[in-house]
Amino acid sequence: MADKMTQHDLCERILLMFKSISFATAMLALIASAVTARAADITGVPKIQTADQISINNIRIKLAGIDAPALQQLCLDAKGAPWKCGIAAHDALAGFVGNKPWTCHLMRLDRRARTLAKCTVDGEDIHKWLVSNGWALAFRGAHTYDANQKQAQAAKAGLWQGAFFAPADWRVRRKHAPILGAARPKENVRRLLLASASGPLPPSPACRIKGNVNRSGQCIYHRPTSRWYAQIKMKVSKGTRWFCSVEDAEAAGCRETRR
Repeated sequence: MADKMTQHDLCERILLMFKSISFATAMLALIASAVTARAADITGVPKIQTADQISINNIRIKLAGIDAPALQQLCLDAKGAPWKCGIAAHDALAGFVGNKPWTCHLMRLDRRARTLAKCTVDGEDIHKWLVSNGWALAFRGAHTYDANQKQAQAAKAGLWQGAFFAPADWRVRRKHAPILGAARPKENVRRLLLASASGPLPPSPACRIKGNVNRSGQCIYHRPTSRWYAQIKMKVSKGTRWFCSVEDAEAAGCRETRR
């Protein structure tokens, strides 16, 4: 009886092993299929969210190798006056491409679950155009567009005409970051450059999430459906800011309201 039970157990183990192998093979095939789907080209007229973020067919795309200002970022213009450079960058890109279709080569997901991609319009490298015209910076650590950035800086194009913080520094409010641009403003402008374009109205119809700082110093974000949404008054002096997505709010270190 013991021998028969041992043989039975052995058969069950072998059968289970084959099932496990089949499942693992199926999962590998599924993963391979997903990777292949990501590493492909997609074409369409995008929704432009910021100068370096778009969506095509509901796929959130981040333009690889560059960093553009958020819609809420403030800069100084050539005369030293504050201007909404994030919106200006968005509008410059939208005006340049119009309603033309884009072709984007999808690469991989970034840490915020956006798809990194290399995009062209009529064969023109959109990333290169943005950096060359001063509406985006070459991504730190990637040197593909360094020469284009030097060109924009020399021409005082786009963001470079006045003074600004690098988008990466502005997003995390790095107080001691270097001030970039052709202007040489006084140190007391840092507070202004670190602020956001927070007025009573959102900087874009797509940016309706409110962020504020509570009594404990925590950044809290509120969707339009939040209980306290209508009661939050958007003023730079109160540390409020607009966000275009939950991902943007959480990347800035904010958490969603619990009410």
